[in-house]
Amino acid sequence: MTIKIKTAAEIEKMKIAGKLAAEVLEMIEPFVKPGVTTEELNDICHNHIVNKQNAIPAPLNYKVNGHSQPYPRSICTSVNEVICHGIPRASEKLKNGSIINIDVTVIKDGYHGDTSKMFFVGKPSNNNTDKLAQRLMRVTQECLYLGIAQAKPGNTFNAIGKAISEHAHRNNFSVVEEYCGHGIGNEFHEDPQVMHFVTSENNIVIKPGMIFTIEPMINAGTKKIKSVTEKLHGKEYDWKVVTADGQLSAQWEHTILITENSNIVLTKREEEQSLT
Repeated sequence: MTIKIKTAAEIEKMKIAGKLAAEVLEMIEPFVKPGVTTEELNDICHNHIVNKQNAIPAPLNYKVNGHSQPYPRSICTSVNEVICHGIPRASEKLKNGSIINIDVTVIKDGYHGDTSKMFFVGKPSNNNTDKLAQRLMRVTQECLYLGIAQAKPGNTFNAIGKAISEHAHRNNFSVVEEYCGHGIGNEFHEDPQVMHFVTSENNIVIKPGMIFTIEPMINAGTKKIKSVTEKLHGKEYDWKVVTADGQLSAQWEHTILITENSNIVLTKREEEQSLT
């Protein structure tokens, strides 16, 4: 395992990429409403990244060993029981009461900014389903923030996983273990893997100059997952991951820079001014 310590010049580029990724999530929020298709959300984000930011959407045509096809869209849109890597589609219209994670990664000047946010579609009612969805979203965001609070020099990555998993379990939710955060820089995915639970593999000391994502995926029911193959324009894609029991899942993500004494959230949005 080789964990890259970023140079001052690389950090400045990462700050720019992170800010742009956050800006995409701020831009798209007014468009997340009942009746819009996930393909429309993808196209709006794509056009903003390419034409307004003069940047590159990292997921588009991204290749990973084990997948039959490169990822076909510019963002990931994961609705309700979809844990991650939902592919935007013209046939998928958002409905009132649904929840959606929009995952954005931009490349600017060769460096990546990676972040995601949950949105509640429409206005929540007072029924138990909407209450559960809102609580899941809130607790998952709290898991992210608790993980960020442990991302400081001298701690291990297990401190992050411990904070996240304990908070999720206290709230009777489960933590997805097959997917994790990751180092990031001029590559989309670098060492280390940042697990959201405690494992012997995560007992690595955090050091200044590291940049990585924290992106807990929290399920309302079982932690078990399954992959789903879906067709798009005549091709089969095996990217989408859903909860095994069909219950809701939520995810929030930030890119974090480790400083000499603490951290900086490179993908912080305007609504998160309380974050460092």
